[in-house]
Amino acid sequence: MRILIVNPNTTVSMTRKAAGAAREVAAAGTEIVEATSRMGPASIEGHYDGALAVPGLLAEIARGEAEGIDAAVIACFDDTGLDAARSRANVPVLGLCESALVTAGFLAQRFSVVTTLERSRVLLENLSRHYGMGGRARVRAADIPVLELEDPASGALPKLRSEIERALAEDGAEAIVLGCAGMADLARRLQQDYGVPVVDGVAAAVKQAEALVSLGLSTSKRGSYAAPLSKAYAGAMAPFAP
Repeated sequence: MRILIVNPNTTVSMTRKAAGAAREVAAAGTEIVEATSRMGPASIEGHYDGALAVPGLLAEIARGEAEGIDAAVIACFDDTGLDAARSRANVPVLGLCESALVTAGFLAQRFSVVTTLERSRVLLENLSRHYGMGGRARVRAADIPVLELEDPASGALPKLRSEIERALAEDGAEAIVLGCAGMADLARRLQQDYGVPVVDGVAAAVKQAEALVSLGLSTSKRGSYAAPLSKAYAGAMAPFAP
């Protein structure tokens, strides 16, 4: 099977990091196809960036479908454009946050999501409640701009470690969820260091995508994820008309 890892921001190095994490866990016979949005912000930090990232994301998923992908994973922990992508696509589409929270729920009663900035913390708290995990998940922000995760000299890793240690000590966390695709390469090291399950959303989403494809399941097109109705779209949005 072919699974598309699509980065809804325009930073290619982040795409490669997510795709690398995906390939580490993909089953034999699963091909990981990577794509980077060709329009939108360099990183997604909050609602404004997320809104402007959606058109580029949808274009990449449509391109992937035309090239024969079997499923798509949106490589942003905000689950940017997830509902829109599920409405537009004819293959399963998974988001990192939903996949990671579900996976953590298999492993622990209480867990903490450690993300980047405060503005992302509030957004992820809302998503946790939306996915039915609000009573089990606490979200913490480590005060790390997303692009600093690309710079080993930025001090991002010590900040992340400090927040994980606080989550274990203060939240009673039994597992940790890494709340950014840019952290995907750190999960195994942190799990070994802290002795609790550390869930990376990229890995979780890839394994769930493989399961859905193997089971012959895809997004329901009845009701909320029904294909968009045909109509004219104006201006720059004209190419996105259903």
